[in-house]
Amino acid sequence: MGRWQRVWNRPHALIVLLSALFFSALILGAFGIPIVSSQGMFIRAHYLPGALPTAPEDPAWSKVPPMTLPLSGQVITRPVWPEPAARALTVRSIHNGTDIAFLLEWQDNTKNDRLTPGTFRDGVAIGLPLGDAPAFFCMGQLDHYINIWHWKADWQSDIDRRAAKSTEKKDGEVRRFEVIPRRKSSVEDLIGGGFSTLTTKDEQGRVQGKATWKDGMWHVVMRRPLASTGQDNEARLEPGHLQTIAFAVWNGENKERNGQKAVAPWFQLSIDPVTL
Repeated sequence: MGRWQRVWNRPHALIVLLSALFFSALILGAFGIPIVSSQGMFIRAHYLPGALPTAPEDPAWSKVPPMTLPLSGQVITRPVWPEPAARALTVRSIHNGTDIAFLLEWQDNTKNDRLTPGTFRDGVAIGLPLGDAPAFFCMGQLDHYINIWHWKADWQSDIDRRAAKSTEKKDGEVRRFEVIPRRKSSVEDLIGGGFSTLTTKDEQGRVQGKATWKDGMWHVVMRRPLASTGQDNEARLEPGHLQTIAFAVWNGENKERNGQKAVAPWFQLSIDPVTL
């Protein structure tokens, strides 16, 4: 009797498990949260020889299949943020053996690219641990630091407005005076070793950014040389290497800033080897 009971329970348990997974998927789908399979836990940086795309509209990105990651609220430390505006982030990555680039895209119905009293910026960040051991995905931890690339919409606006000013006609035109900060990049290169330890690196500009906002979507490219200037303060990115990676998104219209953000904890970044 016991053996027949066990045999009957196996398919019964399988049916219960599949039913639970099905209804979980329906619930998540109803809230707009995409499902990620175990196979999709790996983000591939595709090897493509030649010049890397520097802008989101470059047709080279169409050669790389996108991967959509679910985003959740930051509920680890106060102030917690359980209901972020962004629910999904689409990621593509390409390298050419010399540099690596990421294209990050997410829905944001409002463009927040200026900081004024009481307003906040849109932003997105990539987190890469220093060393082989993964650190805490938000800000790292003591002795397990994390290299953070933080693209900021207002920094992008500063760069774009300064570039536009440099092309203005000077003859016979009244130019409006405007103080625009000089930025080496729209991406701030940071190191974190835990909450309240975020530090700006002395050397900025190694990570470059370029972004466009169109039809309620942000499209952000971040790019860095593969070769590291030092393992103490820069993530290791090598062809053929497997690296952990995390993401965060801020929606300024939703008053998101600092730890109030949407997060996608550690995934695996698989960097293609160089093929000749």
